[in-house]
Formats: sequence, C-alpha cells, structure tokens
Amino acid sequence: MEIEIEVVGKGVAKAILDDRNPETATKIYNILPLEGEALEWQDEVYFTIPLVSGYENPSSSSESGDLSYWPPGYAFCIFFGNTQPVSEVNHIGRITENLELFSEVSGDDTILLRKV
Repeated sequence: MEIEIEVVGKGVAKAILDDRNPETATKIYNILPLEGEALEWQDEVYFTIPLVSGYENPSSSSESGDLSYWPPGYAFCIFFGNTQPVSEVNHIGRITENLELFSEVSGDDTILLRKV
C-alpha cells in the first residue's frame, strides 16, 4: 500500500504501509485521504486522525523513517530522527523517499496523506 505525505508548501514524501500491524495499516489506508495540522515532539511529527483503534502489535521503540499509529492520542506519527515514542505505538509503515522533509516541518503546517 503506497501513500504520499505532503507537507503543504514544502514538499512530498513517499511511503509504504507494511505488515507489522496489518489491521491498523489497512484501517488507515481505507480512510485516506486525510488532512491534519502538524504537531512536533523532538524528531517526530504527528497529528490526530479520525480513527479509534487499539493496540495490535505494540512497540516501545522506533527507527528513523517509521510511520506509526498512537492509540492513546488517535495520532498518525512520523519518526524522522532518533526520537523514541512517548508510549507504545503500532508501526504501520516506512518513509521510502524524502525523509528529510520532516525536519522542515513547523507546528501548524498542513499535512495531507493520500493513496498513490
């Protein structure tokens, strides 16, 4: 499942949703396109999405490029550096192109998620 993540006015990254948490990844893919206002926490960009879902195969660690869903905050998360999740997340995919885009994100930037 290929997607694009656009930071409006700054660029587009490509990503793939994978099988680490297939139910969560499929739920998110099925509700695309989505739009949200960026929030920042260290080397992570995230925003609330209209999905209420629990933990599937939770992880307390992340790698640069991970895409994740954070159940307590109903949030889509993009990890672009060494930051670790504040609590467990469901990893749902990886950035495949233009990861460096997310270091340019500032709070309140609009992010668009869409199917390719």
